[in-house]
Amino acid sequence: MASKRYPLGIQTFSEIVKGNYFYADKTAIVYQLAHYAKFHFLSRPRRFGKSLFVSTLQAYFEGKKELFKGLAIEQMEKEWTAYPVIHLDLSCGKYYSLENTYSILNGILEVEEKIYGLKVNPIDEKSFGGRLKNILLAAAAQTGKQVVVLIDEYDAPMHDSVSDEELQKTIRNIMRDFFSPLKQQEGNIRFVFITGISKFSQLSIFSELNNLKILTLKDEYSSCCGITKSELTQYFREGIEEMAEHNGLTYEETLQQLKQHYDGYHFSINSEDIFNPYS
Repeated sequence: MASKRYPLGIQTFSEIVKGNYFYADKTAIVYQLAHYAKFHFLSRPRRFGKSLFVSTLQAYFEGKKELFKGLAIEQMEKEWTAYPVIHLDLSCGKYYSLENTYSILNGILEVEEKIYGLKVNPIDEKSFGGRLKNILLAAAAQTGKQVVVLIDEYDAPMHDSVSDEELQKTIRNIMRDFFSPLKQQEGNIRFVFITGISKFSQLSIFSELNNLKILTLKDEYSSCCGITKSELTQYFREGIEEMAEHNGLTYEETLQQLKQHYDGYHFSINSEDIFNPYS
C-alpha cells in the first residue's frame, strides 16, 4: 500500500505537507505568478482546488521555506522574504440577507484587525472599505513590508443573492466599497490574488484595477488548479496500479476509466487535459 494518504477535502497546503499527503506540485507556478505582476484574477469552477492554491500562495509569501522542502520552488526561490498576508475568504457564509452580509464581512475583517491591534468605532463598523484600508496601512506600518492580499471566492456574495435583484444591487455597492482600497493602497501592496467562479463585470474591482491580470484562459496558468494527466501518472501511479489490481484491469485500462470519468477540462488553447473528481 502507498505510504502517503490522499488529501480528500483538505484545502490547506501546510496540512497536506505536514500530514504526508499526496501533493501535485504546483509550486513552480506559484513562483512564476509571484514574479509576473501585482494584481491577478483567476476564475475556476467550484471544488476545483482554488482554495488550496491560495493557501500555497499564503505559505510562500509568509516565507515558510520549511514547508516547500523537496518541491520545485525550493530550487527557484533564494530570498524567502516574509510578507504580511491578509487572507479574505468570502465563502465562509451565506449572503442571503443584508444582515448576513454585514455579519460575514464584519467577522472577516475582525480577524485581521485583531492581528494588528485595530479597534473599530461602532459608527464605522459598516465602512468595510475604510476598515480594509486601515488594515493595509497597519500591516505595512507595523512590518515595514508591502502587503499581500489573497481573496478567495470574491463573488460568493453575488452568487448567493442572485435571486433577489434589489438585494444583489445593494450587495454590489457594498462589495465595491469593500474592494476599493486595493487600488488606493497600491503603493503598500506587494501582490493581490483574487479567485472566483465567474467575472462580474459591474464590480469596480475589474474597472478600477486596470492592471489586473486575468489568468483564467492563459496557457501558462491553465494547470494551477486540478490535476493534469502528466501529474496523475507522476504522483499517483502507485495508487492507480493498486486500483487496477483490485479491479482486475491493466494500468492503462484504469487510466482510461479515470479519463472517462474525471477528464474533460481545458482552460486555454494549449491546456493539457485537466482532471477533477469533484467539480
